[in-house]
Amino acid sequence: MRALILVMDSVGIGAAPDAISYGDEGADTVGHIADMCMAGNADGPRREGPLRLPNLVALGLGQACRLATGRVPPGLDGRPEHARFGCASEISKGKDTPSGHWEIAGVPVPFDWGYFPRAKPCFPRDLTESLCEQARLPGILGNCHASGTEIIAEFGELHIRTGEPICYTSADSVFQIAAHEQTFGLERLYEVCRVARRLVDPLNIGRVIARPFIGTSAGDFKRTAHRKDFSVPPPERTILDLAESAGRDIVTIGKIDDIFAHRATGRNLRGDGNQALFDATLDGLASLAEGGMLFANFIDFDTLYGHRRDVAGYAAALETFDTRVPDLLNRLRDDDLLIVTADHGCDPTWSGTDHTREQVPILAWSARSTSPIGKRDGFADIGATVASHLDLQAPVHGAQF
Repeated sequence: MRALILVMDSVGIGAAPDAISYGDEGADTVGHIADMCMAGNADGPRREGPLRLPNLVALGLGQACRLATGRVPPGLDGRPEHARFGCASEISKGKDTPSGHWEIAGVPVPFDWGYFPRAKPCFPRDLTESLCEQARLPGILGNCHASGTEIIAEFGELHIRTGEPICYTSADSVFQIAAHEQTFGLERLYEVCRVARRLVDPLNIGRVIARPFIGTSAGDFKRTAHRKDFSVPPPERTILDLAESAGRDIVTIGKIDDIFAHRATGRNLRGDGNQALFDATLDGLASLAEGGMLFANFIDFDTLYGHRRDVAGYAAALETFDTRVPDLLNRLRDDDLLIVTADHGCDPTWSGTDHTREQVPILAWSARSTSPIGKRDGFADIGATVASHLDLQAPVHGAQF
């Protein structure tokens, strides 16, 4: 038997029960995108009309939305076929990528991450001075909360002239460093991030992220696929650790290896964008040994469209992803388990540019089980179910469905 977890990064399906504490009461990534599409407000060069996701609907997406919010978003009604559906609310305190993925893998995050204030400058002076000294930098630019694309457009040209990297943060527990791949150098950017990783450890910052970009001016700067996350490792053993201890084959797709600090992440396959990541997923499945596990992240929904509040682009990305689902289903065996889920929300109709505290779908395909999933308290039930399917040691957290 084999197991696959596909994370549609930020594809939330309605406000979590505690969303009001995060300022996200009423957020609904999939529901609001579907509403905008039905109203004709999400037409663009890549799509038009109502949101069309027939394959995800067949896996139960519309009914998972109904469980989460009490309604099926327009265009997503339909009867699930040979699949089980449910929804889950996060118990970790953050609405960030590591918290969501670790909880999916069986390790909720009960502690508070460290965050940087919205003041400008936002980073402590001793932190930036130590970074400049230890990484041999002439200084830094930014030093504020910002959208990644906007701050590169604002400071990119000055960065090229001065050699000062662009440092910024967000509502997540993150220290981000943007630099030009050619003029600054990719390896140098990674080394600066390693220095920053050591310096922010005492502040309990979850991730340092390298954000390389190319281009010659504000009009054509573009972030590249060479992003790299420098994360702290999970505080407990995840299902990846349990699979590794049992000698199982592990394939991770996209940024999964960075999220888990390269611990028990097996063979990692990368791709520039969702289409390439789906190709990598199919390649990984083709080589996945008996009893193996594949864990994939599809980043475009979040990075390219959610944070940029691009409803039409998000809708088009969902529809393109949907067209690839049959490619995967046709390669599954009767004893395989597939779970399609998400790690948080990023409602493109919401204010600001940050993640939204939302429930996530659980869409499970297995020819051997028809038991219902329902509403789950915590993402860790996904990890517990995968562990049970693969006959691994049960993780400490979560209950199988």
